[in-house]
Parts: sequence; C-alpha cells; structure tokens
Amino acid sequence: MLHNSEQAMESNSCSYTPFFDRSDFKVILGTIIGIYKPAAVTWLQTDLFTLGLGFLMLSMGLTLTFEDFRRCMRNPWTVGVGFLAQYLIKPMLGFVIALTLKLSAPLATGLILVSCCPGGQASNVATYISKGNVALSVLMTTCSNIGAIIMTPLLTKLLAGQLVPVDAAGLAISTFQVVLVPTIIGVLANEYFPKFTSKIVTVTPLIGVILTTLLCASPIGLVSDVLKTQGAQLVLPVAILHIAAFALGYWISKISFGESTSRTISIECGMQSSALGFLLAQKHFTNPLVAVPSAVSVVCMALGGSGLAVFWRNSPIPVDDKDDFKE
Repeated sequence: MLHNSEQAMESNSCSYTPFFDRSDFKVILGTIIGIYKPAAVTWLQTDLFTLGLGFLMLSMGLTLTFEDFRRCMRNPWTVGVGFLAQYLIKPMLGFVIALTLKLSAPLATGLILVSCCPGGQASNVATYISKGNVALSVLMTTCSNIGAIIMTPLLTKLLAGQLVPVDAAGLAISTFQVVLVPTIIGVLANEYFPKFTSKIVTVTPLIGVILTTLLCASPIGLVSDVLKTQGAQLVLPVAILHIAAFALGYWISKISFGESTSRTISIECGMQSSALGFLLAQKHFTNPLVAVPSAVSVVCMALGGSGLAVFWRNSPIPVDDKDDFKE
C-alpha cells in the first residue's frame, strides 16, 4: 500500500518537480533574510521551534500505517543498509572532517551533532525527483527517526564527548519528545481515525512548506553575526560533509543494490534533519557556536540535495535495473 505522500507525488508529478526545483531560491532567500534581516525570523525561538519541528514529525506520522512497519521487516537488508549509512558513514565523516580541519571544540561538536541526526523529510521528495524508490525512502526516514532516540545521543556522546561535555540523557529525552511522540501520534491517528486524518493531510503540506521555510531561515538568523564574520570558514566543512555523504552512500550501495535503490540510499545518507541538530544544540550546549554547523547545514543540505535530484532526474534508470524492494 502506498503512503498518502507517495500517492500525492505519483498523482501529480508536475506539482512536485517545479516546487522542488524552486526550493533553491527559497533557501537562498531565507538565508539572505536570516543574515541581513534576522529580526524577521528570530522570533521563532526554542519553544516555537520545537512546536514547528514536532508538527513536521506529526505530519510524517499521518502518512504512515502499521503496514509500513511490516514492510520494514520484509526488507531488513535494504532498510538496514540505509540505517547504517545514516548512523555509521555520516557520523564518522563528521568526526574525521572536524579533526582534519582542526575546528574549534564547539564547532567540531556542532558538526558531529548534525552528522548524527536522522533523515529529514525533504529526502523523500528528493528521492522522488531522483527517480529513486519513494516507498523505501519514507521507510528509511521513519526508521532513522525512531532510531535517533538512541543513536543521536549515543554517537554524539562517543564522538564529541572528548571535546565538550555532552548530556546524552538530555539529548535522548528531547529527541523522544520532538521526534518519536509526534510520529506515534500521527501513525495512531492515521490507523484508527483514517477519515479524520484524510481531511488533515489536505492542509498539512502547505503548513509544512511554510514551517520548513521558517525552520530554515530562523537558525540562519539566530547565528547571523557569526556567519558574517566566519561564514566562509564554516561553509567548507559542512559542504564537504554533505558531498562526501552523498558520494559514499551511493558508491557503497552500488556494491549490492541497483541504481534506483543506490540513489535512494545516497539521498538518505546526505540529507538529515539539520533543524533537529540546531534545536538540540540550542537546548543542551551552553556555547552558541555548537548550533552554527546545523544552521549552515540547513542551506548546504537543501542546495546539495536539490542539485543532485535535478541531475539524477535527467539521468535515466537502466531498463533492467535490479529491484531490491519488496512491496
């Protein structure tokens, strides 16, 4: 059974493709506003930011059913590789890049934190444009978000704990509240109140677009002073992180999987919830510089993911491409 989000994408591909192509402009516009007119977006402080991010997770839950989780059990290897790509390749990349470029302790911690975050919802749309497997992408995003309750605080503690004090328990509680609780509520609502849910999901995409734009612009605005003085220095490590994650996710997947699945895993590996990283940095680290890599990642992830999606959209999938996913 297809997700509600998949049905929307498949029923009107034209409405999705132009939106995603124009997302570059929205991100750039949000970045400019955040840097030069921060007061326009910095009103979205921690509590409102938490509510906004929670709503996005709720909207994802509203597109899922119990059957989707059973599909995970039918595809343990495929979904598992995507999970490992998220929580093995990306965190190690963040750690190695931070040490290689000799970033200061707070910036290194911030880079490691955002590299340990789960997949973002934008990866599902990017996968669709890339001619990847949308159903697999949604399952991978769901699994990585559920796993984030343990993996994000654990990996951040292991990799960044030697640089600054890391409150792993606090990170786990916040991730549970912002990610898992809204997702579970959404899944239960979709399962037991489908008629009510079907009405809600007609308006959640529009709200989601507005919230996503604000959640991208607000972090930039809140760290605008740092970006004006150290922006060039900060963009390089974050850009390398995303580029390397996209590339390694694809090349490693190609060893066992076909082209469509490899594109899906690449997108999932390279696009994570930077907004969650920013929220966790704000709530659990005293040094404000820890939040800066997540703010920069919002921009790099959106531009890199959309650019790769457009490139793959114009690259045909082989006719005899291997089918790695069991419906």
